[in-house]
Amino acid sequence: MGNAALRAIDRLDLTPRFTLVDAARLNERFRGVDTQEMLRVALGEGLLGEVAVVSSFGAESAALLHLVASVDRSVPVLFLDTGKHFPETIAYRDELVRFLGLTDLRIVLPDAERLAARDESGLRWSYDPDGCCEIRKVEPLVRGLAGFDASFTGRKAFQAATRANLPRFELDGDRLKVNPLITWSKEELDAYFTTHDLPVNPLVAMGYPSIGCQPCTNKVAPGEDPRSGRWSGWNKTECGIHTPIPDGDPNQPVF
Repeated sequence: MGNAALRAIDRLDLTPRFTLVDAARLNERFRGVDTQEMLRVALGEGLLGEVAVVSSFGAESAALLHLVASVDRSVPVLFLDTGKHFPETIAYRDELVRFLGLTDLRIVLPDAERLAARDESGLRWSYDPDGCCEIRKVEPLVRGLAGFDASFTGRKAFQAATRANLPRFELDGDRLKVNPLITWSKEELDAYFTTHDLPVNPLVAMGYPSIGCQPCTNKVAPGEDPRSGRWSGWNKTECGIHTPIPDGDPNQPVF
């Protein structure tokens, strides 16, 4: 074997997983295609590479998980166990995994040393919710997604103004972030739950249309923005997984 052949074998592939052009092409390819068919083709043809579902097992999570499971029950499902979830959410997670026959649930935990150093009291949520989300959600998800090329989210346009114009496929670094339900209305989601007899997180009936960690989730009055109960009283609408955190604090990394 010559030197040229050796150099070819040893050369590192530094090509990004995906680019903005890839996201634009996928959005165009699946324009007007219904969600189930899009998932069938994207997963069946391997268009997304190694892909995982990131699920909070919240109010509407069962719809996306059912759609994905109907194509491939072995797609990994990542759950960020912040240590601050409602007990009802943990019980619902286990119920839904059994109901849908999901075969690869992965519990992603915060780093114990980081928690001890930055949230020893467990009360950081009360004075620095961005910092709490950073160490309990953002950093663990970075580790959890290592090795994956793309992730599915359950974001919908109707949930909040900050999500109104999201595309189906968007670039997240050099990964793809896929929002299969982005165009679905609340009525369509409710109908999907009814048609497929999907179990509902019990917190929904208690007045929680959007469910996160227990200390930072409040009940929502009828007619209010479904996410208005999240981080009530703070100028905060996302945990940082989907939106950079502009905290301006040099001791808190911006993602």
